[in-house]
Amino acid sequence: MKATGIVRKVDELGRIVLPIELRRSFGINIKAPMEIYVDDDQIIIKNYAPNEETCQVTGEISTNNLVLANDKVILSPKAAKTVIEDLHNYINNNFD
Repeated sequence: MKATGIVRKVDELGRIVLPIELRRSFGINIKAPMEIYVDDDQIIIKNYAPNEETCQVTGEISTNNLVLANDKVILSPKAAKTVIEDLHNYINNNFD
């Protein structure tokens, strides 16, 4: 994480103004949809990207996630490996 040296106060409605320099740097336009994440004790604000999908096992959000079963199942590569191992074990224990 990189410090900007910029400090803003939260107003009475809970709003924070993003400085114009940051909005320009990240291509944030007026009324742009933003996504808010929580990571431990940090709040992360990110440009909303609807093509990114959330893994249904790990909760990981990435464009590298696998979309399967006609968009009904979304898995990160790590979760896909775990599911394959679980299926393999299930098949070996129930169909031999």
